[in-house]
Amino acid sequence: MNQSELHRKLIAAARAIPADDRVPLAFEKRIMARLAGKSPLDAWGLWGPALSRAALCCVIFVALLSAGSLFLPAGNSNTIPQDFESTIFAAVDSNADNTGDL
Repeated sequence: MNQSELHRKLIAAARAIPADDRVPLAFEKRIMARLAGKSPLDAWGLWGPALSRAALCCVIFVALLSAGSLFLPAGNSNTIPQDFESTIFAAVDSNADNTGDL
């Protein structure tokens, strides 16, 4: 079916329905007055409590980790820097050995 034909038929069917007088007097003015009294949605007001709770949880988590690092027995803390240094210098030493043979 042609769209313009369908549009014409739908408009004709809508116009054939009699107007309804059941709408109260000044209904649209009351609705518009009620909408004008509403304030717009405050996005910061919605996010604020959630962000403050999240910040509080993060502070508690950091405090627990700090307390744990203070009270737990310390292992050999020098192994990571020593391992890193030996790994870096291993590559340099192997290059020095290869270039010395030329």
